[in-house]
Amino acid sequence: MPVRNKSRRVDSKAKAARGSQPSAVSRHSRATAKPEHAQTGGRSTVRPSVRTTSASSASREDRRVASKPAEPRASSKFRTTPSTSSSTSPAIGSTNGAVPFLAPVAPAENGRPDSSKQIVKLINASAPTPAASSAYLKAVKLLDSFSDYERLRIVRYTPENFDLGRMRNLLRKLGNPQDAIRTVHIAGTKGKGSTSAMTAAMLEAQGYRVGLYTSPHLVELRERVAINGTMISEEDFVRLIKLIEPISRKLKPLPTYFDVMTALAFQYFAEQKIDIAVIETGLGGRLDSTNVIKPEVSAITSISFDHMNQLGHTLAKIAGEKAGIFKPGVPALTVTQVPEVEAVLKRVAGEVGAPLDIAGGSIEFSYRFEASRMGGRMYRVCLSTANSRFEHVVVPLLGEHQAINCGLALAIIDRLKGRGIPIDDTKAIEGLAKTRITGRMELLTSTPRIMIDAAHNAASVDALMRGIGQHVPYDSMVLIFGCCGDKDIEGMLGRLNTGADKVIFCPVNSVRTANATDLTVRYNEQYGKSAQTASNLLDALDIALRAVSKEDLIVVTGSFYLIGEAKRLLAEGKIVFPSSPRQ
Repeated sequence: MPVRNKSRRVDSKAKAARGSQPSAVSRHSRATAKPEHAQTGGRSTVRPSVRTTSASSASREDRRVASKPAEPRASSKFRTTPSTSSSTSPAIGSTNGAVPFLAPVAPAENGRPDSSKQIVKLINASAPTPAASSAYLKAVKLLDSFSDYERLRIVRYTPENFDLGRMRNLLRKLGNPQDAIRTVHIAGTKGKGSTSAMTAAMLEAQGYRVGLYTSPHLVELRERVAINGTMISEEDFVRLIKLIEPISRKLKPLPTYFDVMTALAFQYFAEQKIDIAVIETGLGGRLDSTNVIKPEVSAITSISFDHMNQLGHTLAKIAGEKAGIFKPGVPALTVTQVPEVEAVLKRVAGEVGAPLDIAGGSIEFSYRFEASRMGGRMYRVCLSTANSRFEHVVVPLLGEHQAINCGLALAIIDRLKGRGIPIDDTKAIEGLAKTRITGRMELLTSTPRIMIDAAHNAASVDALMRGIGQHVPYDSMVLIFGCCGDKDIEGMLGRLNTGADKVIFCPVNSVRTANATDLTVRYNEQYGKSAQTASNLLDALDIALRAVSKEDLIVVTGSFYLIGEAKRLLAEGKIVFPSSPRQ
């Protein structure tokens, strides 16, 4: 496809980085038939081979989260229907059906894409109701009165600040609700949220009532606590804050914001008599507030550099903190890691007596990229164990990194079978296909195209650039970037340079924000690329929207805070769209 508007200044190095693609998939596709290498902490790691098949244009699907009412459940006992999987079960997921990606959203009559209306509808559905808003806002204010390490500029990673004894005291006062629920515990640097969402979707498809606890949220605090895709109601949130807040005030040391929120999730899941909960760690693992459970399975996603001031400045130290979630006798899982990380995970697992398996190592796992005229562009994965055989399963989320996350989620499902939880493989794959998670290569609008992604470390920015190159055709990419100052800024800037034609830096809504002007200067000095500074995200979007044509792509990334703000601005109608995109 020829470049439109050739007078527009586009950096030739960025074009070269994307590479020339003669196939009909896209000239920006980065899929290759050779093993890929990724720089992680100064090391080059080999990724599994990826095969491609030629195709024409890809169909696309907008990622949305549907709200549905939750109903109380009388019993939390698992169903006694036997699992249909066995070592001789037929291959699952080998049908030719494919999931279309990033379906275009037709513009509305007023010039605003229909996707904005969908988001407004979603957010309004989750906003405080008139009858409950006052009580809900008061409850949120009470929660905010506790120390929130997510919003502090500097937090020392000490047993005093991250104290599991403090968390256990709070839970003891509540009757230890965490002991009343079965759980899956997931830690890691990147991919925790996606792996959790895929695992929960497969369990929900079995007919189970599945709790999901994640952080941070994008728009609404209650996103963090959900059952079968429906977040906790305002009324339940208010009631539980009224229960937990006075108990917490009497404890010394005082629990933190995340302690209280985690206790609220455990209490809610226990009250609702869920069948199982998928619990994502907040920071690290060893001293994380969630690390008071004895799960059915512990899993660690890909480990790379992030939160170095708290977790350590080497991958080995970071891995040691993540491995702190391993428990004696509880199956532990991970994906292929760099050698020093894998060595630490194996050592810790051996010390605590947790049987560790690796998807792509001791567990047979592979994936490939496909592109076809009918099915579009996608990854498929295969995973085989003594109890499961998942073959050619379509990955429901975009990007090579999501194929790896999907393999880990399938391995979790396999290990849950071994723990006596009945699981039908066919239903699991049906549930997997319905996985939805916001903020991961999510297309907010289609005319012009605005995509958001929660990438907030070097490895995840690299994965984002690769994912866009494989799945999203475009002429020029304008990237809006803001991050917190305690991140691996040098690493992230280097990854931005591989894909963006122009970068607009802006601050994020946090006291920890990196200075946008400093980011611009550093980027210009190191890479000599087109970049400028905006005073806030709204100004950055205005600059980008006035610069792009309909074939271009605007990407907002670098922080959960930033993409959450983008969703709010769109929902509130504050983003001014040009009457018609530049040609």
